[in-house]
Parts: sequence; structure tokens; C-alpha cells
Amino acid sequence: MNLIDSNIIIYSALKEYAYLRELFKEENVFVSEISLLEVLGYSSITKEQENYFNAVFSLVNKIPVSTEIIFEAIRLRKNNKLSVGDSIIAASAIGLNLTLLTNNVSDFKKVKSLQIKNPIKA
Repeated sequence: MNLIDSNIIIYSALKEYAYLRELFKEENVFVSEISLLEVLGYSSITKEQENYFNAVFSLVNKIPVSTEIIFEAIRLRKNNKLSVGDSIIAASAIGLNLTLLTNNVSDFKKVKSLQIKNPIKA
């Protein structure tokens, strides 16, 4: 089971990374709700991009940002100097024992309890 990072969702909209769209069809694939904010909250998003991303989010299971995830994210942020978004995404993956699919492996590799895979370089 996998949690897809925001950057993979964004890459999937590009023609050269269209193969990433297959990830969204898997049964046990998740995204953190923070990814909705990171992806759809981009100030320069076009209507076409917004429509595509909304379609992606309609296909995948969304993990709510619960109090438990926030407390784990606080611990991760303090111990690993992660951004707020990355802390929440990592905490979500750890909490549900999911493998994080990301192209930002270097941002997450310091979190020892996190399973990471880069579907772009695989």
C-alpha cells in the first residue's frame, strides 16, 4: 500500500510522466489531505490543471489530518527539520504503515521509520 506525495501528483499531469497515472488506479493508494492544499492551492494553477487534479483526487483514498497525525508530524518536524507539509505526509505514511511514493527522496530519507520509493527513477 502506498501514499502518493504531492509532487508525484503534479508530475503526473505532464505528458512525459503520464505513466504515473497508473498509480491512481491501484486499489490501496492514498494521499494525505494536505496534498489537496499543496496541489490545488497553487496560486498559478490553470482551470485545466485544476480539473485534472480534482479528477485524480476523486480516484484515491484521502487520509484526513487527524490529531494523531499532527502530533506525529510535530515529532518528525522537530527531529528531522521537515516542512509542515512533508511532516504531515510522512506522519500519515508512518501511521498507516504505507510506502511513500515521492520524487523528493532527499527530503524524507532522514526519517528512518519511513519506507520510501521513487516511482520516477524506478
